[in-house]
Amino acid sequence: MMFGPPDDKSPNTAQSMRWRIKRDTNDDLRQKFVDITVPQAEAIGLTVPDAALKWNEERGAYDFGEVDWEEFYAVVKGEGPVAKERMQARQKAWDDGAWVREAARVHAEKRAAAKLAAE
Repeated sequence: MMFGPPDDKSPNTAQSMRWRIKRDTNDDLRQKFVDITVPQAEAIGLTVPDAALKWNEERGAYDFGEVDWEEFYAVVKGEGPVAKERMQARQKAWDDGAWVREAARVHAEKRAAAKLAAE
């Protein structure tokens, strides 16, 4: 999922490729990722949890199972399994950083006052 929706459902891919913002499509990036990481995982004794995963000799690449795009779109809409936790973490980070923003504001005011006094 991390490379975005499939190419046929990605409205900006064609334009991004034309403008050379992207060098590879989402599907190409996903395939490259699988082809690179599966051997690495196997080399350290991990098993990739995809029952459909198999080497395709003809293509010279791995075939893999279908992505659950319903879950992807739910996450994008903020309805994913950890959306509440993620939003709580963001709110906590914002709240915990209030003192930094306040200190920066006070410092900026002091500098502005000192500059006015020096003029």
